[in-house]
Amino acid sequence: MQEQRTEISEAKPMNKQLTTETLRKQNLAFVGSGGVSQENRSGGFRPAFHDLASGRTALARFADGRLAPMHLLDGLPEAWVVQRDASGRVSAIKDTVIAGFVRNGLFYTREQAAAATLH
Repeated sequence: MQEQRTEISEAKPMNKQLTTETLRKQNLAFVGSGGVSQENRSGGFRPAFHDLASGRTALARFADGRLAPMHLLDGLPEAWVVQRDASGRVSAIKDTVIAGFVRNGLFYTREQAAAATLH
């Protein structure tokens, strides 16, 4: 996915790697707002990640490459991976990557997706 929204408004502190625990906390924070996969899927949103450094966006995938219905770290580009657990699963990705959604080829932060589901 090369196309993206021009404004990424989600503030993300640098040097804080995105982990499965971070994703869990984000889901809890956005439940009920439209900023989680279960609440915006019917609006055409697909869980995705965006690297602020490179501008690259990747849809969430299982480790085997199939599209995932929620945010997972295992299927992301290898260049984004900074840590794996003892079993080889991705446990952290680089700090410039944010979780969000893609709809119609455009990346939306969780906040932007939540706002779009209200309209």
